[in-house]
Order: sequence, then C-alpha cells, then structure tokens
Amino acid sequence: MVSKSLQSMGKVGDYEIRLLRVFKTVVECGGFSAAEVELNISRSTISVHMSNLEARLKLKLCQRGRSGFSLTEEGLTIYNATRQLFSRLAEFRSTVNALHQQMTGEVRILTSDTISLDERCGLDEVLAEFAALAPDVYISFDTAPLGEIERRVINGDADVGFIPHHRDIEGLDFLQMYKDKSLLYCGDRHPLFHEQDEQLINEALKQCKLVHAGVQTSSESSTQLAEMNKAAEAYYYETRATMILSGVYVGFMAEKFAQQWVDRGRMRALLPESRFYNLQVAAISRRSGPLNKPRDLFMELLTQHIEALE
Repeated sequence: MVSKSLQSMGKVGDYEIRLLRVFKTVVECGGFSAAEVELNISRSTISVHMSNLEARLKLKLCQRGRSGFSLTEEGLTIYNATRQLFSRLAEFRSTVNALHQQMTGEVRILTSDTISLDERCGLDEVLAEFAALAPDVYISFDTAPLGEIERRVINGDADVGFIPHHRDIEGLDFLQMYKDKSLLYCGDRHPLFHEQDEQLINEALKQCKLVHAGVQTSSESSTQLAEMNKAAEAYYYETRATMILSGVYVGFMAEKFAQQWVDRGRMRALLPESRFYNLQVAAISRRSGPLNKPRDLFMELLTQHIEALE
C-alpha cells in the first residue's frame, strides 16, 4: 500500500521535500503545537502542509484531535522512510563537500548542561579557529540531555556531542577532555545549612529530599544516590540549582558551577570529603559513516586544543 502511494507521488522535488521535512518535525516534536516553534510557522500552516502531504501520498499519516497526536501504521512507515531519505541526502551533501577544496556544509554540535562555557573545554577558541579555516560552513549549536545527544550522534542527526562519559558505546569515538567533581549541596534556607555535626548531617540526609539528574551518569553517582530520598528530578544544572536554593532539596552539582552561590553564602557543600563523585567529560562523534570534512576538522582542532592544555 505504501509503495503504491509513493509511486503515485511521482517525482520527489523541493516541494515534496519541504512537506516531508514538516512531517518529520511534527512527529519528532510530538504534535502540531510543539512543532510551531521548531518550524517557525503557524499551526494552521502546518495543518495545510500535512493535509497536502496526505493528499499526495493518498494515505492517512496521523490522528490528531482532543486525544492528542499519534501516527497511523502507514504514518510510521512513511516517517521511517523519511528519516532514511534525509540521511541519504545528508550523506550526499557530505560527499560533495568532501570533493571541494573550499569546505562547505554544516556542523551540528550538541552539548550537555554547562560544558560549552567551561574554559577547560575551550569551545570559544576552537570555534573561532574553525570559523577562520572554514568560513562557509554553517554551525548549528544547541543543548540537549545526555541520552538525546548519544542517540542523535549515533543516528547521524548530530556530528559532535559533549557529554559526561558514563559508558562506552559501539560506533562512537570518545575524546576525553576533563574531570568534574560533583559535591552535595544545600541552600541557605535548608535546615542543614548551619549544622556542623557530621553524624547528625549523615543521619538527616537519609530523610532529606534529593533533587537528581534523572540519568545514570556514572557508577560513582549511582552509589552516592542509592540510599537517598529521590524526591525530585532536574536534569540541567540551572534548574537543579534553583531547587536547591529553595531550601527544600539537597542535590549534587559540579563544584565549579556551584561555587558562584557558595561564594555568595547561598549554598554549602555537605560532607565534601565523603559525599562526592567524579564525572569525566568527553566529546563524541561517529566512528564510521559518510565523509564529513567539517566535522573532522572540528574534531582535529578540538583534539589539538585539549592536547595543548594537557
């Protein structure tokens, strides 16, 4: 049924590509409303595009209404085929770019939490040098949770990712960068902020509400969190810091990031000699795949920067 519909679509030109790109974005955003921001077009325009695509394919791709957004069986098949299509187009662009002396194309970078602004990473310097060597390359730079970064780099939807290195994944190369020490903090409104008795603090921590990242970032972190009262979840440091400052929760954060509130007397590290874990930060990229000179240049410059710091 799907193959006949694709045949009936005729030649796939720029217009069809635009419709399929809208469809892919709607699916990955989970509906029309969330896709508005991503596509920067109105919900009514998205609806028109989807209707046109369904008419050209002669297929019902999704259900939309009060019950929410969901794909039909045919819609799921078309979505998977669309992903493969765009992957092939990206491979084609990368191959063409590799044949040109003047580098063009795109580098898609994803970073987890506050890594991008850490001077140990030196991304500002690397980006400056990259822009000088490849001025015609378009750079897409965004933040995402750890699991999403891994998935998108593996799938080829991103070129370089910066994450806490918590596991080895087949098919990915890891460039080790620096280590972060995470301590357990409470805010100045928390009952333990002025407590000095370590035994009392240890006992109280068994009942204290903990805000945590929601993902396993290392075996050390899992050990520290094992017997604590996980009462809230906040992946990003900014949101976790806000919850800690409320005085309701304690939580682990990178020492370097939390220092700004410690210096102002708003936070305190609890039992820093025993309540801590280390995170190794790494840059990841696909080990194999189509030629991608912009990505390879970026990783080469990043490697040189890290080696210079060492």
